[in-house]
Amino acid sequence: MASKIGLLRLYFVTWNVATKYPEQDLHQLLGISHNGNQSLPDFYFVGLQEVKAQPQNMVLDMFFDDPWTKAFKEVLKEHGYVKIRTQRLQGLVLNFFCLRKHITHLRLIETQYTKTGFAGMWGNKGAVGMRLNIYGVSVCVVNCHLTPHDHLLADRVSDYNTILREHTFSVPDTTNIFYHDFVFWIGDLNFRLNGQSLTSMSIDTLVKKNQLDFLLASDQLKAVRDSGEAFAELNENNITFPPTYKYEFASQEFDMKRRPSWTDRILYKVNSDVYEDIKLEATQRSYSSHSSYVQSDHKPVSGQFDITVRSHIEDHGVEFQPVTAWWIDDENSISYKLLGNVSSSGEDWVGLFTDGFSSLDDYLVYEYVGRGKPSAGDQPNALSERMYFSDSTLQAQEMYRLVYVSQRDDIIGILGMSPPFPGHKRLA
Repeated sequence: MASKIGLLRLYFVTWNVATKYPEQDLHQLLGISHNGNQSLPDFYFVGLQEVKAQPQNMVLDMFFDDPWTKAFKEVLKEHGYVKIRTQRLQGLVLNFFCLRKHITHLRLIETQYTKTGFAGMWGNKGAVGMRLNIYGVSVCVVNCHLTPHDHLLADRVSDYNTILREHTFSVPDTTNIFYHDFVFWIGDLNFRLNGQSLTSMSIDTLVKKNQLDFLLASDQLKAVRDSGEAFAELNENNITFPPTYKYEFASQEFDMKRRPSWTDRILYKVNSDVYEDIKLEATQRSYSSHSSYVQSDHKPVSGQFDITVRSHIEDHGVEFQPVTAWWIDDENSISYKLLGNVSSSGEDWVGLFTDGFSSLDDYLVYEYVGRGKPSAGDQPNALSERMYFSDSTLQAQEMYRLVYVSQRDDIIGILGMSPPFPGHKRLA
């Protein structure tokens, strides 16, 4: 199926939540109005830092969404989004949500993490990342939490270069972060303001006078980008919002125990000339902080981008044959065809979901594709594969969908999704 999409809209959130639990409504942070009268992004990437990460939480989060992921998912599922993947490293979390209409175009999704705390031995600082292919282009998103404190600038530079060196992927041609067509680097970068003459009180006064450009001239991140020490490969749009750290909890006033600074940032890079047939572009539509969120000593930051994709690129996937109904307490079967150059693997699986599923983790059951046989009369390479599900699969009379997931080790793609179909109970 060739895509007719020319642009995708990506929405990013970065927020250091200071080990607090979600309490405030998240619609405004996500740019969603309660009346629903607006054009919604195609993807959301939500990067969080300092999500509560006590040992008992980490064990639970191996099997269940953390409270923040669950809170974002609850908002987004009402607007047709599916959570595709979560990557976590202690308090660092990166979530990827996708409008349902795009999920069968997602390919080669891979996650990674890099520890930089205590010389790389501990994950209290570091990065979590995710890469994917969509409509013929590759995208990489990195969410990081770098070393804090005004005087440890050299450590932040070292963290960045460690992540850049060690945060590698397995997908050919995109093993390095900057080998991707589009790169978005978000997080609590922890860069502060140079100059001891800028006290907490003087910074607060200048912010209230809206003299942000004067303060940003002393921004450490700007300095290391200009010098080439770190982040020089990335772009950042003009900042027009107040410093995002440090605030008194439950307040919009600075905590004067720390010098206010712009610790929370969104940067990006486009490899614009890698294809002969199109020039890739990323247009930033917004870059904002959200002062009304007062749970943390940081203010969340969001950014929205339109990116070009290669609309003529053919997507090969899986086509499910029509399913009329499945029956409770019966063995049920499905048939599907592999399209184009798609090949199956013993790691591929087909999951059964309720029709309104909101996460790729919400499958009711799944079967590996090896549990099937070619349907009678089918020719090689025009495959109609039949797969069977046990008689204990269906438990309720409701609407269901099937999703085909390609998997090679930890790299996944979503190759097909069936139309909804009913589950019935046979009359006695």
